[in-house]
Amino acid sequence: MTNPFGVTGAWLETHDPGARIFHKLGDLILESGEVLPDVTIAYQTWGTLNADRSNAILINHALTGWSDVPSWWPEMVGPGLPFDTDRYFIICPNVVGGCQGSTGPSSLAPDGKRWGSRFPYLTVRDLVRAEVELSNQLGIPSYLLAVGPSLGGMRSLEWAIEHPDRIGAICTIGSSAVATGDQIGTWSTEIHAITADPHFNGGDYYDQEMGPVEGMGIARKIAHLSYRTEYEMDTRFGRDLQGDATGRYAITSYLDHQALKLQRRFDANTYIALETAMISHDIGRGRGGVVAALATAQRPVVVVSIDTDRLFPARLQEEIVELTPTALPLKQISSPFGHDGFLIEVERVGQIIRDSLELAHSK
Repeated sequence: MTNPFGVTGAWLETHDPGARIFHKLGDLILESGEVLPDVTIAYQTWGTLNADRSNAILINHALTGWSDVPSWWPEMVGPGLPFDTDRYFIICPNVVGGCQGSTGPSSLAPDGKRWGSRFPYLTVRDLVRAEVELSNQLGIPSYLLAVGPSLGGMRSLEWAIEHPDRIGAICTIGSSAVATGDQIGTWSTEIHAITADPHFNGGDYYDQEMGPVEGMGIARKIAHLSYRTEYEMDTRFGRDLQGDATGRYAITSYLDHQALKLQRRFDANTYIALETAMISHDIGRGRGGVVAALATAQRPVVVVSIDTDRLFPARLQEEIVELTPTALPLKQISSPFGHDGFLIEVERVGQIIRDSLELAHSK
């Protein structure tokens, strides 16, 4: 499987920046104590920050999302839409460790070479630390709402526990307070698919003719099956053949298509770095455990589950609601699309966002 974008689908310095804004953050001290030097964060904004800087909303994107929210969350940002640009200032940074303009493994290190295998280990808290520092430097004292799905929901929850003075409320969608054994197993297997690719070269593949494209494609196929439901896959594809003499199944073509889409815009090392960060996710680490950490919540916490989500099953969101004194009753979305329901059920998700913003206004 070849990649028309070469060894990586990451945004590189020679590519069109599009609507990205690049902010030089400086050095970032990581949870490990290591320093990531000369960090750049790419971000995009919509709407206008008001005079007292009180109408900002932070969107925390998911694993393979990026700063251009309308590209991956359609019908959510704009005049009169849930993230109403006539009322609010919306900002979405590409996470540190990402590959769409923020400093990550495919970025140039201070020595002029790409970070590759030298890129440091990141945690979810490191991603949030970069978001906090970006907010400080942009002069945004607080957010009316911090909202995110999946990995973004992990970060939103970190904002609620670590920085309650910086938010009015959060909305965490299809996420959890701690990574489960099943999730760690799934994500570790996806990472193994990449590192086992003969072109991975320990993560230093940027100067090669071929990168670990095949391995990342396999990782994406595994991931996509965890994002959707068994019912949807069987209903759409079943055992129907593609129609060729090889006996190729339609589901195989579908998964190949999903793999190719990611290969066009993503980097294998970033996939590893961010999944490793998700594996590290534990809201209770160093805070006396999950129960003790969630008990410290001070701001309203809106928790959203998708009833068919098999990667982040509803019991994980129910746990957050049960243990968080400021949590509202669980908002459950019924969808045949599993974890990806947050991308597809835009009408229901949009109404929850509107309600969350009204809640934040009332506090």
